Amino acid sequence: MGGEPLIESFDPGNFDQTSTTIDNPWFPFAPGTQWVYEGTTTSEGESIPHRLEFTVTDLTKEIAGIRTLVGWIVDYSDGELVEKEVAFYAQDDSGTVWYLGEHPEEYEAGEFVKAPTWIHGIDGATAGIKMPADPQLDGPDFSQGHAPSVEFTDRGQVSQMGIETCVPVQCYQDVLVIDESNPEEPAVFQLKFYARGVGNVRVGWRGETQDYEELELVTFAQLDAEALADVRQLALDLEAHAYEISPEVYGNTEPMAPIQ
Repeated sequence: MGGEPLIESFDPGNFDQTSTTIDNPWFPFAPGTQWVYEGTTTSEGESIPHRLEFTVTDLTKEIAGIRTLVGWIVDYSDGELVEKEVAFYAQDDSGTVWYLGEHPEEYEAGEFVKAPTWIHGIDGATAGIKMPADPQLDGPDFSQGHAPSVEFTDRGQVSQMGIETCVPVQCYQDVLVIDESNPEEPAVFQLKFYARGVGNVRVGWRGETQDYEELELVTFAQLDAEALADVRQLALDLEAHAYEISPEVYGNTEPMAPIQ
């Protein structure tokens, strides 16, 4: 990677009223869809059980005039909650899925520690690409979001296509791999494996590092109305807290609202 612009050219005019209809085949993002991953996080040779739950809510949030769809993410380390987050996605007219910001809250021993929030257009942050409309093998790398104030400067590049990978849910053919990295560790990559029509099914790594995670998709489901309502409320509760603790960033955004 390298040599590409630090930020992507982002034009709000490329989004219409269907920006929350995210149907990119590599990143389908329908409300109520839930992915659950299990694996390990390794730090300095010690591996700890890791579980991550990612759910698409039926909430939207307007950012820079663009209606985004809200993801809800919960992260557990050795059974203990270490992070919960709302994140914001939108698809442009070409089919590219953009990442417009996030509010992650980090916890230690059950106590809130910090929230490195970033939102496109606020405090120098700029949206990035989560999934290109037409991913190409060894194409140029791309910013996945640029928010130096919280040290979020991740970049992605398609490194493999047409491979097979097997996880507890099932074996998938025609899998796409995106290598993710940041300028602080340019030779260390987190590998995201995407199956057509499913999305992210595996997380791996490559490079010389003592800190990495490996995750596999263990559940891929569509929540019923009651379970989705529970997730919706959790997301709204987190947003209420976000307005309290991040007045200069999150406080400059409109509240989330149900899909119309």
